[in-house]
Parts: sequence; structure tokens; C-alpha cells
Amino acid sequence: MNNSIILQYLSELEKNNDRSWYHAHKDMLHSATEQFENVIQALIYEIGKADASIIHNEAKDLTFKLVRDTRYSHDKSPYNPAFRAHISAGGKQPIPVGYYVYVSPGNKSFFGGGLFADIFKDATKMIRDYITANPEEWNEILQKDTFCSLFSVKGTALKKVPLGYDINHPCAKYLKNKSWYLEYPVFDELVLDADEFIDEAVRIFMEMKPFNDYLNRALYGFAMPKHK
Repeated sequence: MNNSIILQYLSELEKNNDRSWYHAHKDMLHSATEQFENVIQALIYEIGKADASIIHNEAKDLTFKLVRDTRYSHDKSPYNPAFRAHISAGGKQPIPVGYYVYVSPGNKSFFGGGLFADIFKDATKMIRDYITANPEEWNEILQKDTFCSLFSVKGTALKKVPLGYDINHPCAKYLKNKSWYLEYPVFDELVLDADEFIDEAVRIFMEMKPFNDYLNRALYGFAMPKHK
């Protein structure tokens, strides 16, 4: 596998972010998309050795479109110059949480895990309640040496612990959050080496897995809202 076509296409799209260029280079897009899907399919297989819940997925069902929703954005660029995929038991839906791959040129790529979305109030409450009831396990995951050396928990957070939760709880800092996620930065040099990229992704995702597993236990029974 050769990932150079991925960064080449995305770099060109970033410089020519308009519909005329996009439609004139559909062949290049097809080649880059095909390669990205090959990488994701390989990751499904490799991660699936340790997490059988994701093995049923097909790469083409886990990727996101390049087209941006610009209705509420000051940036009216029609495309996001990044290839993205979310690998989880539920496919590319944000819940259950899984393994997120974001590839963008200029050393902006990363491997992610956890809950990125902060719009699901029920999910936020379920995680807060679970952390409240299971602080020892949460702290054990976050305080593991390898975890600390690789990640810090990110996410949208309130300034204060929300009403109904103990401000003196040992995990009060994390009860402020509305989302809980991890990001591990990836440089272009690694993206270009497809085999090494896959190996490193698997290594990082396996270090994220206890964090993901904890959140998914908290989110057990959550149902994604129905679109009206």
C-alpha cells in the first residue's frame, strides 16, 4: 500500500478548495479514497484481533464525506481536506465510542478515541453517573504510566461541577466534561509509510481501548436519537 496519493490529493484540495477543481479531479479522489479505505480495512482486521466487536464493519461504511456543512460557519470552503473514519461496534456513529482516524496534510493527522460529540445530553449524564459510581477504575485507567505518557483527556467542559454532583468527588474535574476524548498526533512522515502507519495505529488504539471500554460500559443502553 502507498499512502502518498492520500496526502498528495488532500494537499492539492487544500490549495484548490473549490467545486470546479474538486469535480475536475474525481479520478485522483477515487484513487486516494480507495487507498484510505484499504488502510481502514486493514485496521479493522488488525484491531479486530483484540476487539471482535468491530470486525463486522466494512471500511466504505465508516468513512466521512469531504463536503462541509457551511450553513453556520464563517469558513465557506466547500470541502474539508481530510480523510476521516470511525471504527466501532456501531459503525461510524459516535456512540458506541471507538477508534477514530483523521488524516490531513501538514502534520495535522491524529488517532482518536472516546466520545467527541457533546450534543447528547443523555450520553453525558450516563458517563458522569458512571464516573461518579466507579471512580477507582477511571483513575486506574488514567493514571497508568503508558496512558499518561501518550494521552490527556480532552473535551468540552463546564467551568463548575454541574448541579447534582459532588464538588468534592475524587473525579470532580472530569464531571465538568460534556465530552471525553483522546488524540494522539501523527506526522506526515508516518502517514506516508502505510505499513508503519497501521502498526502504530494499532499500538495506540490498544492503549486507548481500556478508556473506550470504560465509556462504552457507561453508555450501555444508549440509543442514538431518531432523525425526524
